[in-house]
Amino acid sequence: MTSELIINTTPWETRLALLENSSVAELHIERQAEKGYVGNIYKGRVVRVLPGMQAAFLDIGLCRTAFIYVTDVYDHLSEFEAMLGQAECAEDPNGCNCNEDDRIDYISTPFRIEDLLHEGQEILVQVIKEPIGTKGARVTSHISIPGRHLVLMPTIDQVGISRKIEDENERQRLKETIDSMRPKGYGFIARTACEGLGPKDIQTEMDFLLHLWENIQRKSAVAPIPSLVYEDLDITLRAIRDLFTGDVERLVVDSNEAHGRILAFVEAFAPHLRPKIELYTQTLPIFDAFGIEVEVSRVFEKKVWLKSGGYIVIESTEALTAIDVNTGKFVGKRHLEDTILKINLEAAREIAYQLRLRNIGGLIIIDFIDMENPASREEVFKTLKEALKKDKSKANILRMSELGLIQMTRKRNREDLNSILCEPCFYCEGMGYLKAKRTICYEIFRLIQRKSRQSKSNKIEIAVHPAIADMLLKEESQHVTTLEKYTGHEIIVVSKSAFHLEQYEITYL
Repeated sequence: MTSELIINTTPWETRLALLENSSVAELHIERQAEKGYVGNIYKGRVVRVLPGMQAAFLDIGLCRTAFIYVTDVYDHLSEFEAMLGQAECAEDPNGCNCNEDDRIDYISTPFRIEDLLHEGQEILVQVIKEPIGTKGARVTSHISIPGRHLVLMPTIDQVGISRKIEDENERQRLKETIDSMRPKGYGFIARTACEGLGPKDIQTEMDFLLHLWENIQRKSAVAPIPSLVYEDLDITLRAIRDLFTGDVERLVVDSNEAHGRILAFVEAFAPHLRPKIELYTQTLPIFDAFGIEVEVSRVFEKKVWLKSGGYIVIESTEALTAIDVNTGKFVGKRHLEDTILKINLEAAREIAYQLRLRNIGGLIIIDFIDMENPASREEVFKTLKEALKKDKSKANILRMSELGLIQMTRKRNREDLNSILCEPCFYCEGMGYLKAKRTICYEIFRLIQRKSRQSKSNKIEIAVHPAIADMLLKEESQHVTTLEKYTGHEIIVVSKSAFHLEQYEITYL
């Protein structure tokens, strides 16, 4: 599978697309006015402790208070360290940290939040999940500082190896090498890019990360509360660090300034990648040249057509995302069960692709077309699970029920693409629907009935949207005449093209 990284940079926005076999697999967007916080380290203050939730709210200088769970509170206690499991890491394209679910496995803690934190307490924390919706950022005091090959975990005395390094001999070599080099009390995780790296290069990056952590500690000691102590790399350099792996054949960027920064970063940390970096100089916009702009426009669509003629519908609510599979135009050739199985299998692969592309997270319910054969249900489940292996965000999937439903969760660190690129409709207030034209007409009739008895005028002017005016003067003209007789008022309909469909004004002349 060929992979490419395409970066479109402007002063106001940076867009990054990961192409797999010329198709957009992932799309990441960072805007100067809406920069993310994941990976940033803040010096904050505890403003409220919630024993009932075993969590606390912190003021770290953002618009909304951040929150921290008891298992994310670092405490210098040997018993707490003893509870920690083996560190494993998976690469995370959405931020600087290794995946939250793949950090140290905090099985449980004997401590209570009120034993560890109190109101007014100073604390150094790192953002591990962006503010989403009305929720503030989620933070942890278990700091992690990623490099290209290693992740420094200064509060955890463990060595972990990326799950993507499958060779057991290489895993053992890396673990022994890192363990022999690391200072006592400091933990490290070997990332996927660390595979095959020699001791000298490992030591160089380890020294760099330790020096960076010392600088963060010094800055934190004198910084006011709240304040930003360390800001993570921007999306361009994060992509080099986290996504520009050996699988990527080339990186193409359309900005001279960004191209220079990328080369300088690569020279320092991965000089062997330099030949793969290209500067795009054509007049056609880079996302148009690679066919990405068309794909970006499709992420807004709720209905996604399948090649067979079936389709899926993606609907998101505050609680969950519901995905419905439909036969559409596909009628099959032989048996009904074979037809349904073929659509469900194709839908399973497309759903995995759409979840990754749109970065849909949280609880997801998939309603496949009902299948009577248990073997068919199992085949669809396995197909979905296999397709999700390409996704770097952790997913948990339950087997298909007899009703054809699959329940799953997908890790969410940041807003999905729809939330970044769209906002709730201020016309329908996020409902997704408008009142029917006939409903608006009858609403106007009732209002006229209610107020006409109080008016001494003999004419009523109704200013409405052109579509409403058309219905009043045509389909509802008989009812308008009846209303005139009932109220004793002449009704004049005025079309206003500037009006919203549901907007109207009634004036008694």
